[in-house]
Amino acid sequence: MDVTFWGVRGSLPCSSPDHVRYGGNTSCVSVRCGSLNLVFDAGTGIRQYGQWLSKHQDHQVALLLSHTHWDHINGFPFFSPAYDPRFNIAIYAGHLKSQRMSVQQVLESQMTAPTFPIAMSTMSSTLSFTDFIAGDTINIAPSVEVKTVNLNHPNQATGYRLNYQGSSVCYVTDTEHHPGSINEDILNLIAGADLVIYDCTYTDQEFPARVSWGHSTWQEGVRLCRAAQAKRLAIFHHDPDHDDVFMDEVSRSAEQMWPGAFVAKEGMTLSFSKA
Repeated sequence: MDVTFWGVRGSLPCSSPDHVRYGGNTSCVSVRCGSLNLVFDAGTGIRQYGQWLSKHQDHQVALLLSHTHWDHINGFPFFSPAYDPRFNIAIYAGHLKSQRMSVQQVLESQMTAPTFPIAMSTMSSTLSFTDFIAGDTINIAPSVEVKTVNLNHPNQATGYRLNYQGSSVCYVTDTEHHPGSINEDILNLIAGADLVIYDCTYTDQEFPARVSWGHSTWQEGVRLCRAAQAKRLAIFHHDPDHDDVFMDEVSRSAEQMWPGAFVAKEGMTLSFSKA
């Protein structure tokens, strides 16, 4: 199981010289399970992931969306495999069915005039769309178990856990915690995981001024991972106002608080194998 970070930023992409070391693209993380390609979210980082995919021979892709706010889908129109007839792309979302909407409708709507010039119907790959209810276990491939949970975010969001050949990776963004209490649903989802990719948009000091915005802190990520006995925490979904100097300090502070924590950087790849 190989995990690659193609976009680690939240809210909107950043391209200034102060956002070089950690990256400026929005949320996109790929997981390669053997020959199976899975990818979490379609932020601007999915453009680079698509370029990488197009150079390889495996043309089956599962796209798992946490939700459909702009920063998590605005790279999809620039995902080159979607325009390649060799590719089969299965798209999943767990937050829309209860709202009487579908992921196909949402992705089509963002590629509609007057906000975008090219319709989704021009995509020549084979696209399929699955809406489920967060909390379901979804069937993507016989070798991969995918568990899900509902997250605390405006308009809802879904957290995921992938189990493959004895290794486990959790993707838990965007979600807001309640100070002083542990989210039991997330705790159960990430229990014993090899890697937890968690919404660490803010610090504990910043959080009180941003209550109800739908995000969490890196300190809460550490508290969750410790309580769940997870092995590593990827600090993820960096605020666009947090430049390289700020993130360097987060990295130092997080490592001091818990050695299993690190700041996710664009282009970083982690590999996991069965113990």
